[in-house]
Amino acid sequence: MKELRKATLVFLIRSNQAKPYQICLAMKKRGFGVYKLNGIGGKVECDESIEAAAIRETQEEIGVLIHQKDLVRLGVLDFIFPDNIKLGQQVSVFFVYKWHGEPKESAEMKPSWYALTSIPFQDMWSDEQTWLPLMITGKVIEGIFKLKQDGTVLSYKLKVLQDIYR
Repeated sequence: MKELRKATLVFLIRSNQAKPYQICLAMKKRGFGVYKLNGIGGKVECDESIEAAAIRETQEEIGVLIHQKDLVRLGVLDFIFPDNIKLGQQVSVFFVYKWHGEPKESAEMKPSWYALTSIPFQDMWSDEQTWLPLMITGKVIEGIFKLKQDGTVLSYKLKVLQDIYR
């Protein structure tokens, strides 16, 4: 099988004493996944680390600066599209609890905050309702998802590697 293209996905998590914990999701405004909500991220360039790509993509897409020490990797997920193998990616998923700046809309993404208790999964890739709740509860996971090109899950396997709250 062809090696999957490496990519990143970053979720900003904030707490506010007046509100429950919130997650920053951004609506994709163009390209693959247009109009879906997701974390912030993209492809790893050939000359950069996965962490450097997460930092770069977050700054480019929503204008927020994060530092490598603040990236908490909670998963590595392989996404395989049997009908179009070029779309396949191995995505490193990070949560970030500390950053500089406020998320701002760009030509590619429109960020918004959502309570962790009311994430709009119906507006996201269908696979996210499977793995994102696990990460929110502190599970570090790895997984493989086979998807149709429209994002419909054909099959998946998940493995919990660690529980960071235990």
